[in-house]
Amino acid sequence: MPDNISVKSIADLPAQVSASPKSPAESRARYFNTGNAFNVQLPPVPNMVFMDEPRKALSDASPTGLIPCDVSHLMQCPFPATSPLVLAYYGRILGDAELKTDFVASGAVYYVIKGKGVTVSGDERIEWNAGDVFVTPGDTCQIHKAIDEPAVLWIVTNEPQLAFEHLQVPRAGGAPTEVVHYPSDEIDRQIDLIYKIGRGDDIAGSALIFSSSKQEESRNVLPTLTVAMNSLPAGITQRPHRHNSVAISLVIQGENCFSMIDGERKDWAPWATTITPPVSVHSHHNAGNEQAKFLIVQDGGIYYHARAMGFEFIDD
Repeated sequence: MPDNISVKSIADLPAQVSASPKSPAESRARYFNTGNAFNVQLPPVPNMVFMDEPRKALSDASPTGLIPCDVSHLMQCPFPATSPLVLAYYGRILGDAELKTDFVASGAVYYVIKGKGVTVSGDERIEWNAGDVFVTPGDTCQIHKAIDEPAVLWIVTNEPQLAFEHLQVPRAGGAPTEVVHYPSDEIDRQIDLIYKIGRGDDIAGSALIFSSSKQEESRNVLPTLTVAMNSLPAGITQRPHRHNSVAISLVIQGENCFSMIDGERKDWAPWATTITPPVSVHSHHNAGNEQAKFLIVQDGGIYYHARAMGFEFIDD
């Protein structure tokens, strides 16, 4: 052991370097061990609700722009993030303005909270209305324009995933998705079909999962992002469960609804964004008189691919 190192265990060793490097490449090498390499302690993903951000997005005083749900400071992430791999925004577009998005991401997921408008992505153009969901690829920018009155969008990307590895946007034509549009009336029809057929107790809730022709095999909208419209009838509780993926959710309708996260009650608020931390035991409760709806984006695709989703029911 070098004379300047005095420790009782390999767990206390700092990073080691080459004793006599013969090249710049050797001098960059660092050496750890089983005692000090596997005890990295990072702040947990917070269990929280974003309410100021939707309030600002829906305010008549707010200009056109993006409002991030950024808690990177709580997780010690060096880039904006709602969870380590996911970033959510509210986007406000005034009736006489355009919003340009050019995310460093594989793609982006949108839900139309308010208004109607058009989005141009490359050589494609879609018209959207309140309640629609749509997806855009990350290999080109998008121009969003509201029609007649201000519009508000909820937007989710995997920007933190790319930022973590210092990656850039896919090359032109290389994005894992095309433009995909899910109109609100078709979403409602598909949800009605789920309830008409019914399910067994071994299925976790009655959620509509969004996918596309390009991602049909994975059942996702992006290779790492899973998107679902969850619904909960009045007076119903979703069975407690947990999984390794985080859940970033938009409350669409859910008066007198709440979630239980590791024994802590978290009340819903209109158009709020909520974080359900990974591996937390959670359940959703509808104490109201109408069906609850919330759009969920999870980084589930990455765990499915790694064969490590870790889903399980947790009954009392």
